[in-house]
Amino acid sequence: MQTAYLIVTVLTVVANLAIALADVLRARFVLANSESVGVPESWLVPLGLVKAAGAAGLLLGLAGVPLIGTAAAAGLVLFFVGAVLTHLRACNYALAFPGAFLALAVAAFVLSLV
Repeated sequence: MQTAYLIVTVLTVVANLAIALADVLRARFVLANSESVGVPESWLVPLGLVKAAGAAGLLLGLAGVPLIGTAAAAGLVLFFVGAVLTHLRACNYALAFPGAFLALAVAAFVLSLV
């Protein structure tokens, strides 16, 4: 189970750091997506920093501070539940990306508890 936790958590860290960087750099696809769901462009950097903080917390969990890792995973779960709900509220049913990030966060959270 430890190997699964390590693999899933590393994947979750990499995915969240990548999308956080895209948010901070205001990548074209991020701008288009945020506009389609009604998220103001001014929120992109703060949202990216939240994702980066979640990834950093997961890394701390891997480095031997399991409570921080579990809290970070839980925070990312809540964040991406919010993202899915934001898509649904905007009647944007392109849920592959927020759903994938949510699935990774849930898996990291559940495996951190095992």
